[in-house]
Amino acid sequence: MVENRPWLSVATHVVLIIGLVIVLFPIWVAFVASTHPADRFVSGVVPLLPGTHLIGNYAAVLGEGARQNGLPPVGPMLVNSLVMALGIALGKIAISLISAFAIVYFRFPFRKIAFWIIFLTLMLPVEVRIVPTYQVIANLGMLNSYVGLTVPLIASATATFLYRQFFLTIPDELAEAARIDGAGPWKFLKDIVIPLSRTSTAALFVILFIYGWNQYLWPLLVTTDPDYYTVVMGIQRAARATDQEPLWNLVMAVAMLALLPPVIVVLAMQKLFVRGLVETEK
Repeated sequence: MVENRPWLSVATHVVLIIGLVIVLFPIWVAFVASTHPADRFVSGVVPLLPGTHLIGNYAAVLGEGARQNGLPPVGPMLVNSLVMALGIALGKIAISLISAFAIVYFRFPFRKIAFWIIFLTLMLPVEVRIVPTYQVIANLGMLNSYVGLTVPLIASATATFLYRQFFLTIPDELAEAARIDGAGPWKFLKDIVIPLSRTSTAALFVILFIYGWNQYLWPLLVTTDPDYYTVVMGIQRAARATDQEPLWNLVMAVAMLALLPPVIVVLAMQKLFVRGLVETEK
């Protein structure tokens, strides 16, 4: 039982506030830097109060970009990142849901071996198999395309494992009752399993969306056309100035714009995300 003492409550709030400041201070510095002109950073000192170029800097990166730094407009890059993140998240959830359903509710030869083969792919991240994966995508003509950005990253052993563990907690009586009522596998999946796994799916969606949004190495390899650049690539290109100092105010503006969609997704699905993690643990 936690003791209800005033000094203990004050101490916990102080610790929380200190942790919050440590987490938010870099974000605040990036936001402040995105509101100042470029010449404000020549001295190497970053101001701590917002400037007067907020609208101008964000309009510049969303409209014309930073042509002198080789940065195209950020608006299309945000769309590309959104398409990639949604494609990866929804694709992983769909494939993992179906594969876990088959492993749990169907009795076929080598069922356990198939599951462990899927699980062992956790030891082969994208970086390990990136060369053969790139060769396959290049041979299929999928470079500089949304298909090439998303399809190689869709398979997920982690999501399959989590769905399998959740499906094992569903009482067998539900499957028996559905079978007696004449429900086939597809109806059982659609009407019973998917609604029951709603919170787990929401938690996975948040995690997988952020995973897809933050991808850098794979888009860097498969895209040479600026029309398919992602916003994470845009941050790197904005900071990599040639023969001149980077425009740090625009770099920070791109970084702040790249931060918004994941934050919106987390805030919008916060309750389902927390419930999904708690129910998964149970």
